[in-house]
Amino acid sequence: MIKKLDKVEARYEELTRLMADPEVAQDYARVADYAKERSDIEDMVNLYREYKDTAQELNGTKTLLTDDADPDLRELAEQEVATLEARLDTLEARMRRSLIPKDPRDDKDVLVEIRAGAGGDEAGLFAAELFRMYTRYAERQGWQTELLSGHATGVGGYKEVIFGVKGRRAFSRLKFESGVHRVQRVPVTESSGRIHTSTVTVAVLPEVDDVEIQIDPKELEIEAYGASGPGGQHMQKNATAIRITHRPTGMVVACESERSQTQNKMRALAILRARLYEQERRKQEAKIAEARRSQVGTGERSEKIRTYNFPQNRVTDHRVGMTVHQLSDVLDGDLDSFIEALTAQEQAELLEAIGEAD
Repeated sequence: MIKKLDKVEARYEELTRLMADPEVAQDYARVADYAKERSDIEDMVNLYREYKDTAQELNGTKTLLTDDADPDLRELAEQEVATLEARLDTLEARMRRSLIPKDPRDDKDVLVEIRAGAGGDEAGLFAAELFRMYTRYAERQGWQTELLSGHATGVGGYKEVIFGVKGRRAFSRLKFESGVHRVQRVPVTESSGRIHTSTVTVAVLPEVDDVEIQIDPKELEIEAYGASGPGGQHMQKNATAIRITHRPTGMVVACESERSQTQNKMRALAILRARLYEQERRKQEAKIAEARRSQVGTGERSEKIRTYNFPQNRVTDHRVGMTVHQLSDVLDGDLDSFIEALTAQEQAELLEAIGEAD
């Protein structure tokens, strides 16, 4: 760890020199890149320098612990040594956390796709409840949400709903929601009171810039059709909805949330880019870490990540073995306890990996 931090500090000092170079100062793009890189590692460098200063102070204090030292002075030195050693332990733990590689997707806005799985109408109803849960969570975070596409069922549920979330570090919080969500309850239509189990899949995708995923227009099949959502006769008459098929992968994206065909096309392309980016990321991740695939952020649909049990007023996240008995609060957007536990587990795994590398 110390060797890594030595290299980080050396790079920080190099960047400082480069930014002060008159020739470099004339290239605003380079200066901006250097400034961003320097800013990204500045907290880490300051933490390391505090660690080194504390270690030096500790070594100096230990020199006072001699047999012929004044008893009162020795006692004070022993207390100071204990304090400094505790501070060093804290700083070391913080330094290890600072070395955790940052996920470049964490600051991205996201697209959330919710689909009813097994369970028929009951799954569709729960998909609608999860949609509300995430929009309520977004409100708590001060984020903005936008419905992009929705295929409603006749009983008030959703076969599929896609919405966007814009806000600070949206992906860093919502990425843990990807996977299979299971609900256990007695459906309204069940006369015998028998508990049914249904599933809903959630995929959380970071929004992708054009430069990150290039799409050849020749590979797209674009179809306009009459929207079935709000907008009435005007939308039906002008066929504002857009369906895009990506021929190489067979992916189909439809969007009908906007009043103009152009806006729907832009939204549909954004969803397609995000899906293609996620597909490529999964391929790369499988090659690099097949043996140790991360259980968060992979988007694996086959994994049951959470169970919502209505009769017991219980929500259990199976990845961290965490259970709370405030189901109504969770469905109202109170997800922070789960997200914090999953974040801590992710950091622990990454720290373990860093330790093995050391």
